[in-house]
Amino acid sequence: MSVSGNQSSSIGLRGSIGHAAPEYGMGSEVSTHGDVYSFGILLLEMFTGKRPTDHMFNDGLNLHNYVKTALPELVSEISISLVLQEGTTNVAEAHRHSRLSVRAQKIEECLTLILGIGIACSVESPTNRKDINDVASELQSIKRNLLG
Repeated sequence: MSVSGNQSSSIGLRGSIGHAAPEYGMGSEVSTHGDVYSFGILLLEMFTGKRPTDHMFNDGLNLHNYVKTALPELVSEISISLVLQEGTTNVAEAHRHSRLSVRAQKIEECLTLILGIGIACSVESPTNRKDINDVASELQSIKRNLLG
């Protein structure tokens, strides 16, 4: 459909709130850089359990900054939570167990790497974001490390 001189077009921002790249709000064209941003936010959301639209994110705080400043303590909290899900009912025992367990140490290491990828994908500047091919390779490597 073409737009003639007496017609107007209103093209709105497409994407989920909190997942759309910041440059889209400034009128930038859709690009793979924006897709990488969305993927990074999705990784951070999946592994922290926090949505980018959470009420805690205001006054300049967003999911990216939250994760970036909360590392490495955040990884310890997530891995303790995972150990609890594996059947441990006592938080103190889970904490002690997570410090001693080789599997828990591997989980912490992998979570740190995954959250690092999420952070690198969701930086504000599109040209400073990770290349998606590198992301795919790194995630495959993390998977091999965790399962191997």
